[in-house]
Amino acid sequence: MKRILENIESQFEMFQILNEKGEVVNEDAMPDLSDEDLKEIMRRMVYTRILDQRSIALNRQGRLGFYAPTAGQEASQLGSHFALEKEDFILPGYRDVPQLIWHGLPLYQAFLFSRGHFHGNQMPEGVNAVSPQIIIGAQITQAAGVGLGYKKRGQEAVAITYTGDGGASQGDFYEGINFAGAFGAQTIFVVQNNQFAISVPVEQQSAARTIAQKAVAAGIEGIQVDGMDVLAVYAATKEARERAISGDGPTLIETMTYRYGPHTMAGDDPTRYRTEETDNEWEAKDPIVRFRTFLENKGLWSEEEENEVIDKAKEEVKAAIKKADEQPKQKVTDLMDIMYEELPAFLKEQREEYQEKESK
Repeated sequence: MKRILENIESQFEMFQILNEKGEVVNEDAMPDLSDEDLKEIMRRMVYTRILDQRSIALNRQGRLGFYAPTAGQEASQLGSHFALEKEDFILPGYRDVPQLIWHGLPLYQAFLFSRGHFHGNQMPEGVNAVSPQIIIGAQITQAAGVGLGYKKRGQEAVAITYTGDGGASQGDFYEGINFAGAFGAQTIFVVQNNQFAISVPVEQQSAARTIAQKAVAAGIEGIQVDGMDVLAVYAATKEARERAISGDGPTLIETMTYRYGPHTMAGDDPTRYRTEETDNEWEAKDPIVRFRTFLENKGLWSEEEENEVIDKAKEEVKAAIKKADEQPKQKVTDLMDIMYEELPAFLKEQREEYQEKESK
């Protein structure tokens, strides 16, 4: 039995295109991206890093509520998103706000989501997504259903869902990938293995050497990817999308990545469970530094271009938080009105009471 397990695990070696020095180590796997595509990916990663820094500062100032830092995971998040089309449907976890923003969610609404304002959860027309899921892994079964819906309608689109390594320990994870496999749902499951479920290291979450190998039990494709390598993540996601819409079933993608900051800004202290040595090891793999080196060697990127993106991000964050501040305060009657198409009788009286209080 041990030999069988070893044989299975050996099939899930990490897929990589760029090494830590920004060198191409897998020429055959290089995706067909134009120079402008490569630069756009870099712009998005730099912008998102600045957005993360500003969001942390805003949280500390009391201007944002719940916030889960994203620095270190840009390649995993944005490389996968760049492989999607507008019609694809995103079911994110709470750390996956960047994908929603690049999918079309206005930045000021992302800030409202952080504050718990209902308008932050209202996706604009044409943005195929749901608001970030706070319950760990609950979006995974939903993604299987959305992917099955696409298949039944004959649409060339996929559902993609994101969770962390901790999410892969949830029952919803196994139910979701099993359902998707059984019915051939057009779904991509991305597990961003950032090594810790809050403070619990991945080694204590599962005896499996990889999360990707869990795909075997569900009868679906699985791949482990270097989550600090944006080109590898893009290539794996693009292939998974093509596989899904061609009728060859769903894919489980495990991205090996790292979050530099705390789990959330709600009091988590990563120094209590992570060592400085581990932090330094992963910072040497930084996705932005790696991709910057690759682009500079191709003559496609400069410090001037990067500074332009940084300045743009700072200005847009400033404008977005101002717009969020200007939004009407959330009222109890708002929640009642958006919860039901027709208000139940037992709530109508309560609504009248609250409306009277709110008018004073």
